[in-house]
Amino acid sequence: MSKFTKEMVDDYANKLLIGLSEEENLNVLNEFEEIDKQIDLINEIPNISDVKPMTHTLDDFEFVLRDDEIEESVNIEDLLANSDEHTNREVEVPKVVG
Repeated sequence: MSKFTKEMVDDYANKLLIGLSEEENLNVLNEFEEIDKQIDLINEIPNISDVKPMTHTLDDFEFVLRDDEIEESVNIEDLLANSDEHTNREVEVPKVVG
């Protein structure tokens, strides 16, 4: 695997329209270097390619899905009768963000 270079990081940053300063570029390169070290450590584990990928951290985990059941819902007019102000089927609320 090839190592990341300053030019590669700059190119990716420009494609993402984020642009990096020299210091930020150096930080990204240092982070990728740490990631590469961790990947190298993982690759040193004996027989790692024989390990079956896990779908969940618990071995005995089972997905239990419930059946979809049709239930009656509340009448929209009854719900709107409880609101102070509404327009058509939308409840008006006070503005909370500047």
